[in-house]
Amino acid sequence: MLVKMPRWGFWCECWTESLTEQGPSTLVASFDAYSASQADRWVAVALETIFPALDSDASSAAWEWMYDGRIDTRRALLRAEPCTVSLTHAGTRITWTIRPAFFLPLAHRQGTELPACANDFTPRSTD
Repeated sequence: MLVKMPRWGFWCECWTESLTEQGPSTLVASFDAYSASQADRWVAVALETIFPALDSDASSAAWEWMYDGRIDTRRALLRAEPCTVSLTHAGTRITWTIRPAFFLPLAHRQGTELPACANDFTPRSTD
């Protein structure tokens, strides 16, 4: 969504990390949500999409969040608190983070020509 005025919302990210090999976490996806429901729905849709491929432990963790943890996540987001949802599948930890954010009308993130500084971003560690 192209924003013309500053607006509160949530910055959502999905990270993967190998538990068997050395190396940094990898940012897989990001999403700018403009409501708590939109933010937690992004995680829910991702979980529903990968659910058939998950092993039984990861599957259980996904269902537990969908039916018990999601409401806690929504409540925390409504209090403007950051949230994390994680599960482990086949030696890979998948983590979704949702943080309150203030979106500024600088550039459309889907634009073809982003400013040069857009490539200077260094992700923070997820520790």
